[in-house]
Amino acid sequence: MASVKEKSKQNGKAPAAPAAVAEKIQHPKERYMYWYESMQLQRKFEEKAGQLYGQQKIRGFCHLYIGQEACSSGSYTALTKDDKWITAYRDHGIPIALGSDPKAIMAELFAKQTGSSKGKGGSMHIFDKSVNFIGGHGIVGAQIPMGAGIAFTEKYNKTGNLCITFMGDGAVRQGALHEAFNMAMLWKLPVIFVVENNGYAMGTSVERTSNVTDLYTLAEAYDMPSEPVDAMNVEAVHEAVSRAAERARAGEGPTFLEFRTYRYRGHSMSDPQKYRKKEEVEEYKLRDPIEQVKATILEKGLATQEDLNAIDQKIKGIVDESVKFAEESPYPAPEEAFKDVYMQEDYPFLME
Repeated sequence: MASVKEKSKQNGKAPAAPAAVAEKIQHPKERYMYWYESMQLQRKFEEKAGQLYGQQKIRGFCHLYIGQEACSSGSYTALTKDDKWITAYRDHGIPIALGSDPKAIMAELFAKQTGSSKGKGGSMHIFDKSVNFIGGHGIVGAQIPMGAGIAFTEKYNKTGNLCITFMGDGAVRQGALHEAFNMAMLWKLPVIFVVENNGYAMGTSVERTSNVTDLYTLAEAYDMPSEPVDAMNVEAVHEAVSRAAERARAGEGPTFLEFRTYRYRGHSMSDPQKYRKKEEVEEYKLRDPIEQVKATILEKGLATQEDLNAIDQKIKGIVDESVKFAEESPYPAPEEAFKDVYMQEDYPFLME
């Protein structure tokens, strides 16, 4: 896979989508239906989380995935259940796509004992070993070398699995990325590095902080295959990740994908979004990934509007149930603060 060179100025806006590459690929009905239900569940879950945050039922930091759902759902269908996933702190959507119980995720947002991290992690630290989700991580860029390390483990153990490592566009300015890229290429690690480029590192555009605005070209310094991906199109995401996964499993090493996506909400719930215009947001909503899949399903006759309405109703029930579960769950007991700190349960230097 050769690196594509197509330089473009972003003018402070989210990156333009690359030319579509998935139009001729035939995807089965089951895949389209998964994409619709998965992305819609992520969307409705996040919308409810935002509403609950406004009611102060969810506190602390909270970063919503609304608009970026194709990144997770498209990647999921291109990989296997044994592959590993790691990301930054915008981390609610990926575990939902992987099949984590929404009740456990919502309970974690509520800081309840029944949460995926026992109420100790909150929004930015969702983990679920059962679906190989190695977490959301709060330190910018810290998960990049961790993802390479997970891939090293897979290669060392000859599992045939890979690790897909997500990051935000702000993380590519971290030195850890370059160290990880170098080692991953040197050792040909089975890792797919993905930058979810939604155009803004918090409230600062890529153009204002990086001399290189086509972020996928950063990989060229390490001879790492890379490409831009229209991540508002779930089909394009699936195809790009499929190519990268095939390469990784063949022992050819890592790939760097620039998912050109967009978030409809602020960086976090406290973001007033004064750095962009409402017209820009509305422009991206015209390319909404869920609406694109919905249109394809209806055009191809894969399902009727009534079928999709039934899925929407099912999702509403799942989200409502997750809220009820979270509200009724207990908070962690005080002694829980001393648990899960060390692997060894009777660690002798733990003071109570």
